[in-house]
Amino acid sequence: MKIVTRFKLAELFCVLLVAIIVAVLFSTTMAMQRELAKNKAAGDILQAVTSLRYLSIEYALHHGARTRAQWQLRSESLATGLLANPAFSTGEERALLRELQGDLAGVGTLFELFVANHRELGQDPQRREVLGELESRLSGQIMGKVQGMISDAMRLSELSRQGVLDAQQRANVAVMLFGGMIIALVAGLIYFTMTSVTGPLEKLRQGTLIVGAGKLDFALGVHTRNEIGDLARAFDGMTEKLRRTTVSRDELAHTNAALETQIAERQLAERKVHEQLERLNLLQQITRSIGERQDLRSIFQVVVRSLEDQLPIDFSCICLYEPSQHALQVTCVGVRSEALAQSFMMGEQAHIPIDENGLSSCVRGKLVYEADIAEVAFPFPQRLAQGGLRALVMAPLLAENTVFGILIVARHAAHSFTSGECEFLSQLSEHVALAANQAQLYGALQRAYDDLRQTQQSVMQQERLRALGQMASGIAHDINNAISPVALYTESLLETETNLSPQGRHCLEVIERAIDDVAATVARMREFYRQREPQVALSPIDANLVVQQVLDLTRARWSDMPQQRGIVIALRTELADGLPMLPCSVGEIREALTNLVFNAVDAMPEGGTLSVRTSCAGAAGEARQVRIEVGDTGIGMDDNTRRRCLEPFFTTKGERGTGLGLAMVYGMMERHGASIDIVTAPGQGTAVRLDFPACAADEREDAPDTAHVVPPRLRILVVDDDPMVLKSLRDILEIDGHEVVSADGGQAGIDCFQAAYERHEYFAVVITDLGMPHVDGRKVASAVRQCSPATPIIMLTGWGQRLAADSDYPEHVDCVLGKPPRLKELRRALNAVMSTA
Repeated sequence: MKIVTRFKLAELFCVLLVAIIVAVLFSTTMAMQRELAKNKAAGDILQAVTSLRYLSIEYALHHGARTRAQWQLRSESLATGLLANPAFSTGEERALLRELQGDLAGVGTLFELFVANHRELGQDPQRREVLGELESRLSGQIMGKVQGMISDAMRLSELSRQGVLDAQQRANVAVMLFGGMIIALVAGLIYFTMTSVTGPLEKLRQGTLIVGAGKLDFALGVHTRNEIGDLARAFDGMTEKLRRTTVSRDELAHTNAALETQIAERQLAERKVHEQLERLNLLQQITRSIGERQDLRSIFQVVVRSLEDQLPIDFSCICLYEPSQHALQVTCVGVRSEALAQSFMMGEQAHIPIDENGLSSCVRGKLVYEADIAEVAFPFPQRLAQGGLRALVMAPLLAENTVFGILIVARHAAHSFTSGECEFLSQLSEHVALAANQAQLYGALQRAYDDLRQTQQSVMQQERLRALGQMASGIAHDINNAISPVALYTESLLETETNLSPQGRHCLEVIERAIDDVAATVARMREFYRQREPQVALSPIDANLVVQQVLDLTRARWSDMPQQRGIVIALRTELADGLPMLPCSVGEIREALTNLVFNAVDAMPEGGTLSVRTSCAGAAGEARQVRIEVGDTGIGMDDNTRRRCLEPFFTTKGERGTGLGLAMVYGMMERHGASIDIVTAPGQGTAVRLDFPACAADEREDAPDTAHVVPPRLRILVVDDDPMVLKSLRDILEIDGHEVVSADGGQAGIDCFQAAYERHEYFAVVITDLGMPHVDGRKVASAVRQCSPATPIIMLTGWGQRLAADSDYPEHVDCVLGKPPRLKELRRALNAVMSTA
């Protein structure tokens, strides 16, 4: 029979046995539970009878109504319990239950008579003795009946306990019986496994070892008709085939010896190649490390440290050759070699005279290897031998065929350097020499670079400013769009609203000046990276008027905001009368004075005095100058800050400052041909003096421009992607009496113009923005020109001046106005294009 079949039958038998065991255990468990339930019921009956006896005694002594009620309740519950107990199945148990039920009924009858007798005793005192005697007899009969019930209950309890013990004994017997069956089954399975499986397998294992040892005439001789027998017969067949095909042991031993020889040779070759690769890797690591360094000492330290850690060696140092003294100077000693170096006085900066043995040959450019320096009688090898060193290698450091140093390495063991290691040290010395030469060249290049860097400093600064201007150009366009409606509405209100109060008109004038200054500031952003255009016009201005305007504009900064923090900044003005006019750009000088006022306020964090003065200098017949001075009583500046304060991006305010305020002031003074002087000291405040050349005596203000009169009624198409700019332009032009059609965006403007042209509703002028998404102002101008070549086109842009400066004037455009557009400039442009149309 097959082993698998036997195991399946054993498995089926085990399942059957387990099922029987489970059924028997379940039956004994249920029997045990029934006996326990009977035991509990018997205990409850005994407890109830005992309670009934106690209540009877209690009532006989005290005759309490509560005790009588408890007795009746306990009697009823006992009767119910005796009737509802089907667990008692034996004849004796049922007889005891019936006897208990009868006794309970008799006790109940006696108790009723007892209660009635007691009640009659209370009602008829004359019969006390007879009724008392009757009560005593009734009490005795009740106690006797109850005592008999207790005896029956105790017997019933003993029977139930005996049933529990019998059930437990039967369960124990079943467990022991089935345990023995399981043990027998396991023993049978073990025996079956040992005889049918383990034994044959062990015989097969031993046969395998015998055949593996070379005894090919061995046969197992297993003839069982199962899987192991099939395996044994297959093993015997395999042994027979091996015996017919395998060579003799002598031939096999000879072949094995040859293979072992080849393996040893290959292992030796692989070991040599591995060592060579390790040396090449170490050479590459050292070369990469010294290639990243640019001074001789760090290069030498990397070399000796790497040799000590990776080669390894017991002593290493690098010496520089001094031809004038015909000696070597120790420049670098390895960390692990310092103790040895000190023992034979070869610390750093020590000098070693060159003898006629190894050192002289090495200085001439040859690699020197002493396998055992104990046999060399020259001074330098003997000095090393005193430290316990035996093998020595010295490699020259050559640069341009000239030895400038020597690499010295040594070991304690004699003949310890191989030819490969000597070759490695020779190659390493060449790399070290090349790196040292490059370090010297790097020093020369560094000096040249420093000179070049100094000459390029101004160019680099200009590039920084150019980058700032290019970055700010996009911001300038958005700022111009934002302030365009404010500029147009403010100028229109000042011109058309004649009933404004003086205070309201003054406020509007301040707003107009602030907008002019913002526009001028945005336009001058490119001054940081572009030369000032020569066509910028200067007009005569009153210095005192500009100073007063600046003080009004900055009042919140030097008065209101400090007062909110509990700080007081007093203002002192000294404005000279009869000052000559200044040829300046009013927006630029106003911005410069604003920056100076802000700097003065920032310099007085605890309060102080802000002083503004104007004066005139120069005698008759000489060039006259107007001085504007802004001073404070703040913290002042030291000499270093005073020298650098005009540099762009230099600031002492930390993150709050940009470093551009005084730089812009300095740029404005340079553009106006004026001079600036700063008087300051730490703790004594600062005074900034601006000296401007005054206008000539016969110079007058320009005649008023009459070109900005309101043009006749025109039909105008306005195109812009900013709704606020579009609405402000439309409102201002309609106030001047024009018929205005607005288009939101470039494509909408083209569609509107073409539709009106097809309806013969021609536009006299087209005003378009330059920077619009998808379809910009150039495309709008081209489309309008293709449809109607005679229609004038005015282009509004935040880059108006930049377009003119860059010679990037848009094609098909008759006039370019910068943002924010001024009402006068807009009227002047309309008059100009209509006069040439």
